[in-house]
Amino acid sequence: MSQTASQREKLWTPANKVTLARILLIPFFVIAIISPWPEWFPQWADAAVWKPWVAAGVFIAIAATDSIDGHLARSRNEVTTLGKFMDPLADKILVASALLALIELGVLPSWVALIILAREFIVSGIRMLAASQNVVIAASWYGKAKTVTQIIAIVLFIIKDSHPVTDLGSVLSNGLYLFSWFVMLVAVVLTIVSMLDYFVKAREILGFVRADAGPGVQVKTKLAEPRQTNEELAAEVVRMANECHAVIGTAESCTGGLISGTLTHIPGSSAVVAGGIVSYSNDVKKSHLGVLESTLAEHGAVSEEVACQMAKGAREALGVDTAVAVTGIAGPGGAVPGKPVGTVWIGLSDANMTFAKLYHFEGDRERVRAQTVHEALRLVRASLATYSE
Repeated sequence: MSQTASQREKLWTPANKVTLARILLIPFFVIAIISPWPEWFPQWADAAVWKPWVAAGVFIAIAATDSIDGHLARSRNEVTTLGKFMDPLADKILVASALLALIELGVLPSWVALIILAREFIVSGIRMLAASQNVVIAASWYGKAKTVTQIIAIVLFIIKDSHPVTDLGSVLSNGLYLFSWFVMLVAVVLTIVSMLDYFVKAREILGFVRADAGPGVQVKTKLAEPRQTNEELAAEVVRMANECHAVIGTAESCTGGLISGTLTHIPGSSAVVAGGIVSYSNDVKKSHLGVLESTLAEHGAVSEEVACQMAKGAREALGVDTAVAVTGIAGPGGAVPGKPVGTVWIGLSDANMTFAKLYHFEGDRERVRAQTVHEALRLVRASLATYSE
């Protein structure tokens, strides 16, 4: 097999083919819901009655394939950048097509679609701005809730009365009409809330409040007790990685493998954790992670530059989607001028960016290492959140 054919085979995995099929089927849904196809089948007397149900069935079938390509990519360990690009794109195109079709049929007012589509443009703009400053904005549960609610509301609007109900008496007596609007209004509220959530998380980037550190650098002192234990956070990371078909790797210096150990302690982690490189010595950093001798000499092992090179090197060496790297001074010794005990750089590298953040942890050696694991897992979680939004 030629190299070109091999690359094509790796690119067009079964999961990516299913995702592409989902996109290509969207025009058939538009035809099913908008075109006067019942007139093409005069022998089918009830075709017009069944038209919305046929369209709803096609819509549900297309939406349901999202779980199929996810299962294929996860079970076959065939996660690709193309797949991560097409998967959310297919969902957004499907929802936008359905909303516009419902407007054309006179079933849905345009302001609903305007709010939903405007949210997608605004959130995409915020995330692009954040990416330009090497910042990852974590998506919350609001995003997934609004997507599920939107799909349910669209299905209900497709199968309810094909013509708008304008008489108050008929509105109050039509349970499906009332329920459809209730679900759609819930979807609109969740759409707005999820958008505001992004504004809150990006308030420093947008200039609403003053940032304490430059882009890509976050200085933390007196870190508050985490609301989640490291085990709980690792379980969430493994769950999210499975959902977005991502594979994780680590490069650890001061934590000596604790991040990988915390992740692999979670059942099901074997599907999403490729492994880790414990680079306690500079020689391992250079030989296995590609850290440059000049970088170590100029900036030292505990630095932003080394953390970034470690993360990028781990992603390339392990062939993973997201890699996290840590280098720091856990104590009790090792402090140097300007880098006291508790100084830790955590780097992250994924398909979108490579960056590092600075932390100043307090406590003894065990506490510093535990906090490092926690913040590293939080960065991985934030990276995974960008795959599903």
